[in-house]
Amino acid sequence: MSTPGRGLHGRVLDTLGPAITAGEYPPGSVLRTDELAQRFEVSRSVMREAVRVLESMHLVESRRRVGVTVLPPARWNVYDPQVIRWRLAGADRPRQLRSLTVLRSAIEPVAARLAARHATPEQCAQLTECALGMVANSRGHRLQEYLVHDVAFHRVILDASGNEMFARLGDVVAEVLAGRTHHDVMFDDPDPAAVTLHVRLAEAVRAGDAARAEELTREITLGALQELDILAP
Repeated sequence: MSTPGRGLHGRVLDTLGPAITAGEYPPGSVLRTDELAQRFEVSRSVMREAVRVLESMHLVESRRRVGVTVLPPARWNVYDPQVIRWRLAGADRPRQLRSLTVLRSAIEPVAARLAARHATPEQCAQLTECALGMVANSRGHRLQEYLVHDVAFHRVILDASGNEMFARLGDVVAEVLAGRTHHDVMFDDPDPAAVTLHVRLAEAVRAGDAARAEELTREITLGALQELDILAP
């Protein structure tokens, strides 16, 4: 899927980025910008802009007289939402989904505990609204509509924690949830038990019940891992 608003270099990235993260260009491969510009039928300046973006993600390293060298995965910025999206589009999707879901299971319960202590009335209202939106779209194969409310719900939890480091993971969690939906790693309708847990979590945060909020979030992330065992073993 092409990312809008990025022009020609965006079109290059949408092909080259997934190819690198999928291993089509192994670590140590040297890419020549002139050759790539010809291949993609773009100018050298467009190609250089695309390379700069890949460098910012630590996927490649550009050096004079050497060219553009593909870096090993250990160097990649694996928290970059675009890198996550590219990796989820590849053959390594099950392992990537599991890695990200384990990350969620470590972070989100603690964030929910903090949210129960620090959430503003406005954030509590947003959580309730999102939970109700999830309920309303949990039947009838409305996964895309459900996703909108699900992503918003988890963003509010992370933001309401009051921890800026947790809040910055909102884009990561959004990519995980979107990746499950867009790559059919979801049941046709969300698990009713998971939907109910989100409603109860919103209630726990509103009530200021930190222990309950943490417990419910652990159940949510555990359920997500169990779904992966079935849908993406």
